[in-house]
Amino acid sequence: MTPAADESALPPHGEGTAGDTAVQRALEAAWPSDLPDGDARELLAAGRDLLRADATGIGRAHWPALFPASQGLAPAFATSRFRIQAVIARRDGSPDKAVVHLVWAGTDRGGTFTDGRITDWHFARSTTQKEASTWTPQPRS
Repeated sequence: MTPAADESALPPHGEGTAGDTAVQRALEAAWPSDLPDGDARELLAAGRDLLRADATGIGRAHWPALFPASQGLAPAFATSRFRIQAVIARRDGSPDKAVVHLVWAGTDRGGTFTDGRITDWHFARSTTQKEASTWTPQPRS
């Protein structure tokens, strides 16, 4: 059974964790998988970690090129007020580029809760001297 044209497949804003599964399913249905499983797992983990570092400050030291210590930005979200609702990793125009698309929720320092926030992290495949392939996050423009 499919939803009627005027009925959304997504949960209403503020549904909480109960709606996260529906958000994940809708994201996967809208953008079919096109990466090998190993690449997808690596990218999903990195995308989650990057978003957590960006929003909460936890783990920023792991990516000094993206989060320079001299930047001194205070995190906008407390870890207890932040959650990832859904995440997918897909190719981004070529086999050596990918994007991790995240939908998340959080309460900012001012106390405003918003869900359905969207963040994309772009990655490029790089090869080490030992010919091992890895995905490198790209700076935001």
